[in-house]
Amino acid sequence: MLGIKYLKFDPTTYVFRYKKGQLKEEGKGLSFFIIKRTASIVAVPLASKDVQFIFSETTNDFQQVTVQGRITYKISDPKKISDVLDFTVNADGLRKTKDEEKIEQRLVNEAQTASTSFIQGMPMTQAITNAKLIQNKIFEGVSNSETVNLLGLQIMGVNVTSVKPTPEMARALETSTREKLQQQADEAIYLRRKFAVEQERIIKETELNTEIAVEEKQKQISEKKMERQRLEEQNNKTIRLMKTEADIEVEQKRKILIDIKIENENKLSDSLRYKISSQLEPYKDLDWRIIAALNTKSSAKNDIAIAFRELAQNAQNIQNLNITPDLLNSLIEQK
Repeated sequence: MLGIKYLKFDPTTYVFRYKKGQLKEEGKGLSFFIIKRTASIVAVPLASKDVQFIFSETTNDFQQVTVQGRITYKISDPKKISDVLDFTVNADGLRKTKDEEKIEQRLVNEAQTASTSFIQGMPMTQAITNAKLIQNKIFEGVSNSETVNLLGLQIMGVNVTSVKPTPEMARALETSTREKLQQQADEAIYLRRKFAVEQERIIKETELNTEIAVEEKQKQISEKKMERQRLEEQNNKTIRLMKTEADIEVEQKRKILIDIKIENENKLSDSLRYKISSQLEPYKDLDWRIIAALNTKSSAKNDIAIAFRELAQNAQNIQNLNITPDLLNSLIEQK
């Protein structure tokens, strides 16, 4: 009504209010009444925004790669950008132009410019596996860009989400990678089998070494037993020899003793024989009757015995001889 309008902006918008070409008021989140015919309002958004980008580059091996990502930025100097781009709004607070879209396109251009020389200096396989390096390179290039500085922008971050080859090359790489992976898998299987065979060989060799060691120990034990038996037999032999020698020595001593005893007995016998012979020598030529008569123990029994002897010597001349039992009994009983 009457051409007067009330406008209110949020705190993330920096507002410049002009009247008749003169700046009357500026600041964040302003609210005021305006006259539609004479007011000019510039509203610069300060909130951060994300710009999606996607572009193609050629690597040093003449392969196409597609770089896709996102740039996060915000306007840090509203005055600078308002001098370069048109952020005016109408009486309803709606933008009159689409200059804000120019910011996104310029950031994408700067990102591509920053990555072009870097990507062109590496092979395709390296480019698609070094998204982090490309991301850092784009951030550095865009942050230091003269265009970005003139626009009063602050680059908050760059994220490269993918670096992809062409579909044909992706399939070729997939095939090559698949073959390499298969080869690596085969090599891994071979190494596992080789390791298993090696371990089995080591186990068998250990078992054989153990058996050899056991056999060697058993051999040593057998040799020790044989050595011990040999020593025992040798000791037994030595003991038997010592015992035999001792027996021989004892027998020799005994033989000497027996010889001495025999010699002594012979000497004693010779002495007795000589003594007896010497004692009987005077009676050697005497008649036995005289010797019997010299017996001091003469008795009737001895006399009868002599008589019987005489009879016996002259038995061939005796025709009859009568000896009564009474006579014999008397001789026997006589003391």
